Amino acid sequence: MFAAHSNSYKILFLNSVLLFLFFGCNSNQENDYKSWSGYLGDKSVSHYSSLHQIDTTNVQQLKVAWEYHTGDVKKHSQIQCNPIIVDGILYGTSPRLKLFALDAATGQPRWLFDPFSDTSKSKVEINANRGVTYWTDGDDRRIFYSAGSFLYAIDAATGKVIPSFGNQGKVDLHDGLDRDVKNLYVTSTSPGIIYKDLLIMGTRVAEEGDAAPGHIRAYDVRTGKRKWIFHTIPHPGEFGYDTWENKDAWEYTGGANSWPGMSLDEKRGVVYIPTGSATFDFYGGLRKGQNLFANCILALDAATGKYIWHYQTVHHDLWDRDPPAAPNLVTIIRDGKKIDAVAQITKTGFVFVLDRDSCKPLFPVDEVPVPGSSTLVGEKPWPTQPIPRMPKPFASHTFTEADINPLVPDSSQAIVRERLSQLQSGNIFLPPSEKGTLIFPGFDGGGEWGGAGYDPGTGILYVNANQVPWTLTMIKAVPEDKGKTTVAQHGKTVYLNNCMACHGQN
Repeated sequence: MFAAHSNSYKILFLNSVLLFLFFGCNSNQENDYKSWSGYLGDKSVSHYSSLHQIDTTNVQQLKVAWEYHTGDVKKHSQIQCNPIIVDGILYGTSPRLKLFALDAATGQPRWLFDPFSDTSKSKVEINANRGVTYWTDGDDRRIFYSAGSFLYAIDAATGKVIPSFGNQGKVDLHDGLDRDVKNLYVTSTSPGIIYKDLLIMGTRVAEEGDAAPGHIRAYDVRTGKRKWIFHTIPHPGEFGYDTWENKDAWEYTGGANSWPGMSLDEKRGVVYIPTGSATFDFYGGLRKGQNLFANCILALDAATGKYIWHYQTVHHDLWDRDPPAAPNLVTIIRDGKKIDAVAQITKTGFVFVLDRDSCKPLFPVDEVPVPGSSTLVGEKPWPTQPIPRMPKPFASHTFTEADINPLVPDSSQAIVRERLSQLQSGNIFLPPSEKGTLIFPGFDGGGEWGGAGYDPGTGILYVNANQVPWTLTMIKAVPEDKGKTTVAQHGKTVYLNNCMACHGQN
């Protein structure tokens, strides 16, 4: 087995906004965006508002209307939450995962829920939280969100848990994965999505070898009972199982999880789900094959979880190149006909534009031969990868000496040149090696979890792109002679497997 060590070189840091016009796209769709009732705007993940009260002529006149301080900031804490606004109430989460409700006009608090108020009964597991989900049947109004390994149902009017949901108001996300994962890391950083009386959820899991599977589940919004599950790592007899050469991979492989959220076409009753890489992220010797349904856009029947179609954006991923954001539901015009489509941004800077019903690419995509051999024992890279011809990539794929920032000191430039000379580079799909590989865009780009925005009136997709060069170096994590392993060697193995990625090899 191998462990991965990575570094980023922030000599070159580009943060840009890119525009894509989907060739003849036009829409007269006018929505009332006086509320922001869903994560990233709505279930189509438009990230868009048609309101025009504020524009380039008056934006400079804006003043702070109100502020709300959560009061629980800690070292390295952050708020990643995209709040929602329903009926004049703003719902969001704090760095310590408290759920709050504010008057959206004044910022005055309505209520506060702390999932960790009784730490004697619950282990505090602080994770990132990017949003919450709202559901109502007209009388009953609920907020769903995750803190630690639990999914909570909260009364939107009072901020109290709803005891009839799950186990006294919460569901343990470890349960119902059709595999024993009680000792593994399972949480949810992005909110679920509502279809009728179902809450459809993805999860975040570990990215190392010992990780939970990322199966998609739907829960009854009233009771918390699991209504359906889709195995993103197929079980024997299920479609996609044959894409794993290791036939027992489903028993121990994790990942293929939907961590960035999902989008929903309510008229079709179809949920569109991006899935993550299978574990281990950078070594696939124990999961040879194409690895469905990792690194896919999945279309599932929202009512039943039944498979409709999939499109894989990276085969047998060795670079952590999973889709980083929920796909945008867009409409384009082709030969005078409107076509409903899915637009998926990627970490490589590609945009895959697929027919919403058939998953057929609406712009040409080539299966391009890529470096197909690996120096790592047991590794078997996939020989081709899908490359869209259009739209053009919104991020660069090469980083050479010519790209080093000329404004930094010469000594810094020399360090980067020296490091570049030691690395493999020249193709974004170079297999990882013990020599070291340049990853560009880095692991945190081109597209990220913030996702893209889509203006239905102009057909423009707005993408925030990150371009930071990283390095990936594989290191043997198990001593050559297992029979003579010392305590120090065992400690080194533990360090290499669990700590090195952040703290360095030494």
